[in-house]
Amino acid sequence: MDIQNLEQGDLDLIPDLLPFGWEDEITKIASYTNSNFCFPIKVCTDKTIVGIGTTIIHNETAWLAHIIVHADYRHQKIGKLITQTLIETSYLKDCETIYLLATELGEPLYKKIGFETETEYVIFDSNGTHNEFEISENIVAINNAFKKQVLDLDRQVTGEDRVLLLEQHLLNGFVYLQGNEVHGFYLPDLGDGLIIATSGMAGQELMNLRMKEKDFGTFPIDNLIAADFMKQNNFKEVRSEKRLRLGRKRNWQPHNIYNIIGGNFG
Repeated sequence: MDIQNLEQGDLDLIPDLLPFGWEDEITKIASYTNSNFCFPIKVCTDKTIVGIGTTIIHNETAWLAHIIVHADYRHQKIGKLITQTLIETSYLKDCETIYLLATELGEPLYKKIGFETETEYVIFDSNGTHNEFEISENIVAINNAFKKQVLDLDRQVTGEDRVLLLEQHLLNGFVYLQGNEVHGFYLPDLGDGLIIATSGMAGQELMNLRMKEKDFGTFPIDNLIAADFMKQNNFKEVRSEKRLRLGRKRNWQPHNIYNIIGGNFG
């Protein structure tokens, strides 16, 4: 088996690897090939791509994403090879902490390598219901004056330095203000729509805004305010995903995350 960088010219071959229902993931995988903080790889045998995976670097932290092995080549330790290669890339980039979201299929492998469960993300769905939410006057579009506060808030809550990821989405986002102080922000075009807030009021009002376009939500199980909001608005919890960690435990605040970016970025 041969490990190489995944390139844009390989993308036409990737749909054959994807599990059923993952067709939309090709857009995310494609984005890795032209990002300067993402490092996608492919595993080939007999010139056939049998597996892929990506390391996403946020300064001292890394996320492992889209670790996929072709159904015909499972149980040949390809998934372990991909994961260990991505971990090595993380260490070469001086990362002290490595994260991933584990599928039920992949979790036993990651636990054997040394990953620990840090928390769970819960997924809520509207089940076809739709509520009309009023938008708070405290919510305004992000401009250059608020960018530093948003980046500082993200760093404070996540324990990660994600500036390279966030900065390209900031000016399409919104903040919740009290005076001129940012108490929360929402980036609608970053993954599933990231929401981080330091108060329950800011978090719920930004969730109101997000729900005008989205009929689902995903956040850490630690955020009881977000869970109550969903239940009060007739959303149902449909499943959960485990967030795993390898390496140094970081100081982060999961109760202040009201919607995550998505499985590839946390």
